[in-house]
Amino acid sequence: MAPNVNEVEKGVTKDSSKVSLEETSNSALETPLTSSSLANVVPPHESYEGFGHWDPAFTWTADEEKKVIRKTDFFLLSAVCLMFFGLQLDRGNLSNALTDNFLKDLNLSTNDYNNGTTIQLVCFMAAEFPVQLLTKRFGFRRVLPILMMAWSMVSWSQAWITNRSTFYVTRAFIGACEGGFIPGTILFATYFYKSRELGTRLAVFWSTLNIARVISALLAAGILQMRGVGGKPGWFWLFLLEGLLTLLIGVVCFFYLPQSPVNTKSVIRPKPWFTDREEKIMINRLLRDDPAKGLTGIKEPARLSDIWAAWTDNSMWGFYFLGLICYIPATPVQAYLSYNLRVVGGFTTFQANMLTVVSAVAQVVTMLVLAKSSQKLNDRTWHCFFGEFWVLPCLIALQTLSDSQKLPWERFTLATLVSGYPYFHPILSAWISQNSFDVKKRALTAATYNVIVQVGSLIGSQIYRADDAPYYHRGNKILISFCVAALAVLIGQNQWLKRLNRQKLRVWEMMSEGERARYQADTKAREQEGNKRLDFRFVY
Repeated sequence: MAPNVNEVEKGVTKDSSKVSLEETSNSALETPLTSSSLANVVPPHESYEGFGHWDPAFTWTADEEKKVIRKTDFFLLSAVCLMFFGLQLDRGNLSNALTDNFLKDLNLSTNDYNNGTTIQLVCFMAAEFPVQLLTKRFGFRRVLPILMMAWSMVSWSQAWITNRSTFYVTRAFIGACEGGFIPGTILFATYFYKSRELGTRLAVFWSTLNIARVISALLAAGILQMRGVGGKPGWFWLFLLEGLLTLLIGVVCFFYLPQSPVNTKSVIRPKPWFTDREEKIMINRLLRDDPAKGLTGIKEPARLSDIWAAWTDNSMWGFYFLGLICYIPATPVQAYLSYNLRVVGGFTTFQANMLTVVSAVAQVVTMLVLAKSSQKLNDRTWHCFFGEFWVLPCLIALQTLSDSQKLPWERFTLATLVSGYPYFHPILSAWISQNSFDVKKRALTAATYNVIVQVGSLIGSQIYRADDAPYYHRGNKILISFCVAALAVLIGQNQWLKRLNRQKLRVWEMMSEGERARYQADTKAREQEGNKRLDFRFVY
């Protein structure tokens, strides 16, 4: 009898780009199975959109595959980046509005501002799972653009807020409309890219957010000069114009996005993106990299049991805890960058907005370099560690600067280094996706992780308090503590995944070749066990 899979501790995942029947008997822990031959054992489900293109014997050239990837980048990556650009416009305009006496005009304190951020994040989190369920049920091409149009209308309506109550209401609606957009977009990308391609593409997505920060700052520097036009403050025109721009992007994407890799026609582009042969290359390259992508249809609904499975998978708990704490150290520094440059540094409104461009550009460069290096070296743990460690000495230096001197350029440099740190969220998101096995679980682990990241943002938004201003010594001590804790958790998660792999390997090596073949051919067990399977290895 083959050893029971339950002998292995719960919570296992595989780099689906790494699992093969032939290489298993003597596979080392550091060299997991490859999936090219497993694709012959794991056929896609009949409901899978590309089922008709699946062919284990199909071959193609490297140049043909590169052409498919280039087309995907051109048609899909550009569209998703445009949507991310619109997302950041409406997320960042409030920070820019702070430099135009926004708080004073509405008689708000910094604590009121923090509370508004908290309300937004709570509503954002509340919408995450319902949006993921809607996305799985009705498809990405409709749900994602509708979300975008919804939050853009709330965004431009902020131009008419007059007090704390209306500020809180608009924050709540924006949070509810934006919730679920990012994990939904990440899951959408997994239908078009192989596992090791995903991290770099996600880095490009988030680079777009930083490019939007640059453009938003430039737009704000100009638009805020309209203060007094029509008797309105500058932030009135900022919310109105940027909200309308995002609405336009949402409408365009509604009539452009594809349904799936084999259904790419749309109103704006009535011709398919790929030829029949290219569609076949697309489907087979994805399934040979990760057979789990074919186990469910793109619109197959998720169930409560799927949510429970995502929450109770102990291989994910370290990732969830990281999502909670690892981005907190930079959160308040980024949120108050333009405000502190003006209030503490003594810079003008125009100068403060322009100076924030430096950190945005720095983060684009550092994030892309980090993601590319992670893909090339096939490492995740130490690249995330580097990104987190980057912030630590900068926070310590900020904490030790003299209060008796303004030191505007010194504070600007350190705050810019913190705000422009190598953002490793794309690497961590792709890491979770690779270790989740099936598509439904990926959707739910991504949503869970994103909810927890927002909880971390909520915590981070409350660390800089009015009674600790303007140098926030107490707050910086808390940020340093979170940074050290995140570094420890990263190392711990690395060791935990290695331990789970060792446990699986021990059981796998006790099985005969025949037992392994029967185990891999058991379709029902495959769907039920997911990343707990013995032939699935976690990556780290």
